[in-house]
Amino acid sequence: MPSDADRETLIVDGREIAVSNPRKILFPDAGYTKLDLARYYVAVSRGALRAAGGRPNVLVRYPNGVGGEFFYQKRAPASRPPWIDVVSLHFPSGRTAEEVVPRNAAALVWMANLACLELHPHPVRADDLDHPDELRIDLDPVPGVEWTEVRSVARVVQAALADLGLAGWPKTSGSRGMHVYVRIERRWTFDDVRRAALAFARDVERRAPALATSKWWKEERHGVFLDYNQNAKDRTIAAAYSVRPTPDARVSAPLAWDEIDACDPRDFTLKTMPSRFASIGDPHDGMDGAAGLLDPLLELADRHAREGLGDAPWPPHYRKQRGEPARVQPSRRRTPIHPLIEIARAGKKEDALAGLERWKNRHADAAAHLAPADVLVDAMRGRFHTWTRIRVNLQHVPPELRPPQEPLDPDDTPDDWSNFSAAGAPRRRPSRARKAS
Repeated sequence: MPSDADRETLIVDGREIAVSNPRKILFPDAGYTKLDLARYYVAVSRGALRAAGGRPNVLVRYPNGVGGEFFYQKRAPASRPPWIDVVSLHFPSGRTAEEVVPRNAAALVWMANLACLELHPHPVRADDLDHPDELRIDLDPVPGVEWTEVRSVARVVQAALADLGLAGWPKTSGSRGMHVYVRIERRWTFDDVRRAALAFARDVERRAPALATSKWWKEERHGVFLDYNQNAKDRTIAAAYSVRPTPDARVSAPLAWDEIDACDPRDFTLKTMPSRFASIGDPHDGMDGAAGLLDPLLELADRHAREGLGDAPWPPHYRKQRGEPARVQPSRRRTPIHPLIEIARAGKKEDALAGLERWKNRHADAAAHLAPADVLVDAMRGRFHTWTRIRVNLQHVPPELRPPQEPLDPDDTPDDWSNFSAAGAPRRRPSRARKAS
């Protein structure tokens, strides 16, 4: 049991919460500790609870800090205080789990003590797990796309939402992209909301075809991808005010629309956000009172279907859906659209990237023709851990210079990370690679 010297007690919401090992460094470059993380969530708790409170949350834990191994924990720890609420969720895999439902600042501090940097709420309230109250627009730039282009697509999103009579609430993702929350009335299912999100993504693509894409397969994307599948059941994104696992402890920052043109994600960190919150409050303060209707988007989805645009691919661990097109990567089809080869699989991203550099050194002539978006770095999630896969699209490499598929370097794929062989064929234990539940 930790000694008093190894803990610090914070009094939050009238509760005494012990922060164990408070001086443990979670961000080596910036020097921020676990106690800094706990105090941060107290300072921004009102805004953080607007984004994640009252909702089941996946715990994303970094026990050894940024740069160390992290894991997703859906099941609430058995040894938790009696005042920590939980709710039982049923997942597409058929499994169930009791997830944490933070309702006050004390719960956020308790989560921080578990080294949960990020808040990952589902888009539903704990009192109605079948009807989302939030449509989530995820702007995900492909490699090589600059922040200015993300902001340009965000402006297109703002205009499209206005035409639909919906209010959007933007925030930086805390990484390279941007998210826009859209509060909706709780009358539609997850499948309805995802269908609406797909229709919206296609509408933004139509408005800005050179900047935006709704294409699911990475090898077909350009510009900024609108990830409609973030609205599928069991998917979560980092909530507003979440601290992200970056060296500078960057934060997913809520914004007002008039801040979009000048904002820089690097300005919002664990250190700077508390003073911003104290100064201007929460830019999303009016979000809960702005619930809109999905009817116009669902009507747009119906129109798309009549025009031949049906469903689009779902995430790989979901059951095949009625009306879904073939869930086969273009490069894996009998007549591939893109010449794609796989380079590396590793538990750590830096190990996979090192393998990519070795490949580039071996094939310097081919590597010289690659565009940034031709290098596909996939963050893969297994039952308990994430791993990284790297592929290269040779579309810009002259055919005579295209290297063949080689043995993966590295090929670090334990059974609990992947259910696919290097050639893309399923292994015999597919259930082990599905998303944690």
